Amino acid sequence: MASMSTVSPKTTPFLSHPLTKSHSLTATTTVSFPSNSRSRTGKTTLSVRSALIEPDGGKLVELVVPEPRRREKKHEAAELPRVKLTAIDLQWMHVLSEGWASPLRGFMRESEFLQTLHFNSLRLDDGSVVNMSVPIVLDIDDEQKALIGGSTRVALVDSDDNPIAILSDIEIYKHPKEERIARTWGTTAPGLPYAEEAITNAGNWLIGGDLEVLEPVKYNDGLDRFRLSPFELRKELEKRGADAVFAFQLRNPVHNGHALLMTDTRRRLLEMGYKNPILLLHPLGGFTKADDVPLSWRMKQHEKVLEDGVLDPETTVVSIFPSPMLYAGPTEVQWHAKARINAGANFYIVGRDPAGMGHPVEKRDLYDADHGKKVLSMAPGLERLNILPFRVAAYDKTQGKMAFFDPSRAQDFLFISGTKMRGLAKNKESPPDGFMCPGGWKVLVDYYDSLSLTGNARLPEKVPV
Repeated sequence: MASMSTVSPKTTPFLSHPLTKSHSLTATTTVSFPSNSRSRTGKTTLSVRSALIEPDGGKLVELVVPEPRRREKKHEAAELPRVKLTAIDLQWMHVLSEGWASPLRGFMRESEFLQTLHFNSLRLDDGSVVNMSVPIVLDIDDEQKALIGGSTRVALVDSDDNPIAILSDIEIYKHPKEERIARTWGTTAPGLPYAEEAITNAGNWLIGGDLEVLEPVKYNDGLDRFRLSPFELRKELEKRGADAVFAFQLRNPVHNGHALLMTDTRRRLLEMGYKNPILLLHPLGGFTKADDVPLSWRMKQHEKVLEDGVLDPETTVVSIFPSPMLYAGPTEVQWHAKARINAGANFYIVGRDPAGMGHPVEKRDLYDADHGKKVLSMAPGLERLNILPFRVAAYDKTQGKMAFFDPSRAQDFLFISGTKMRGLAKNKESPPDGFMCPGGWKVLVDYYDSLSLTGNARLPEKVPV
């Protein structure tokens, strides 16, 4: 469980230095999209501008109480009915507090929950629509509901019963768990990792309201310096003079196929007419399923990727996205894209089966591999975001490196799945030269070696980065 502590200045992301030359692009230029990218509006042109994309709703929501009022708010919280947060609840509170879900100002009330569940969007007071595809809600049980009684406010507390937030103007409503699962995942089959962790045994009620977080969220795991808020990311991107920001979401170690996709995207943006496209390499930092590589090891592996020059640290910002992972496919990928708008990204790289997983019961994928990118191109409230579907990369045996797949010579390519990659690392076998940088591969081998030493399915302890 994360803890709350006083504000401390954050360092810049690792190997993330200001550019030596500043760039200013004040003119507006019209350029053409390459044929293999997709404009959300259906047009073939876009305007190149220097300013970052506006957050949803026009203003970034920040829900952390200002320093001068924290003592007062803590005294208020001490007198209120209490709701204890789980680790996943706290991750969602973190998401809300920094504005990743802007313009949402707290855990969802029923109207917001229903709009999200049925429309994947929220209609604002001015009639405009923003995307919101996954419910961000807080559950309570019958006993907690009775203790709250007629109070209009509650204190949210951590695992040690320390007040960490206040929820005001609350609304309590029924938690339709089966419907929530069915509409979010498209199935109610048993074995959905997030649903089993956070919904199936959750309370029968949901509580929504306006959120005030008493202090910035800190996890004290050695990685807090990488958890840049949307506001901090926007400052970093502006400092670098970014005129385009392309986001790449991942929950796995970076191999050279990923790197090829990211460097090729930058090349395409330069061809469009942008002068200084910046990559936001944005690993997911919240809940993941048991067989995923833990965040601390992934961050260590990402560091080696930049150290080995696979990605350019001058044009890459590495930061942690605090959201939990739902594995909800086309529904969830909308959330991943929308949150990056609020961080300043105007391009989003999407690949095969984003946010997908295998069916928990049957031997097949849960989602069609192409539906994620198709849904993003049509999703309500994402019209301002440019979707960049990436080409399939595989290991080219003739070149000894990762390359874009050429179906005319399919026999020359080797597809190394995540299962295959994990199997090689577990057995301390090396992949083909050029699949992953040596330093990054060693981190992966060390992780699985640590599992065998402890006898655990997943290593719980943190690793210093």
